[in-house]
Amino acid sequence: MNLCALEPAAATTPVSRRLLLSLVAGLLLPLQALAIPVTDPAGDFLATYAGPQNGDMDVLNADVSYNQASDAFRFSATLDGAIGATDGALYVYGLDRGQGTERFLDGDPSIGAGVVFDMVVVVRPDTTAVINDFINNQVTQLSAGTVQILNDSFISVALDADLFPSTGFDTSDYTWNLWPRQGLGNNVQISDFAPDASNVGVSQVPVPSTLALLGIAGLGLLRRRRNTAVDLGSPRRFAAA
Repeated sequence: MNLCALEPAAATTPVSRRLLLSLVAGLLLPLQALAIPVTDPAGDFLATYAGPQNGDMDVLNADVSYNQASDAFRFSATLDGAIGATDGALYVYGLDRGQGTERFLDGDPSIGAGVVFDMVVVVRPDTTAVINDFINNQVTQLSAGTVQILNDSFISVALDADLFPSTGFDTSDYTWNLWPRQGLGNNVQISDFAPDASNVGVSQVPVPSTLALLGIAGLGLLRRRRNTAVDLGSPRRFAAA
């Protein structure tokens, strides 16, 4: 006599497929999260700031990313107004490469608790920039065109990692903060910190080969699961012993 036909329960294939897709998404999610910039509330000017509260002195979001494939950093930010509308506006990224300290605490007024750095990148509205390495006592001037200003309010600067030698941290472990200021001199010229009262780690740009391998692996698992589901979905009968 023949045994009864064996068929999988109807819900098995869809549930397994959803589980597999969730697994693949879970693998990719950490890589996507690394690219999310720091957001900063609009209008959160420091109470100690003595300059005009114009939009170009207020950070909305910012990011510093490290691309291992090109061995380069990219500094970016969106301001709440047209960059350069304020006379003397500067945009300063502070980097902690391993020997950062809270340098603003010794100023008058004392501000910036939690903001540590041992190097700065000063971005100017005229698309020039300057790097000041406090540990190695080195100043590097960067020519016009180094800075890109897009849609009036977005800053983008790509710089070789060689310009940022480590003072103790691995390159991927550097941290940063961004503050606009009106001129140089004292702390009342600083309008905002992004993020507030802390540093944040540099974003990691995934190596293209890593993304490709994850994508191929996910598609392969999905295809294998589909083939298995098709096989199990066909009635199977067994001859009597």
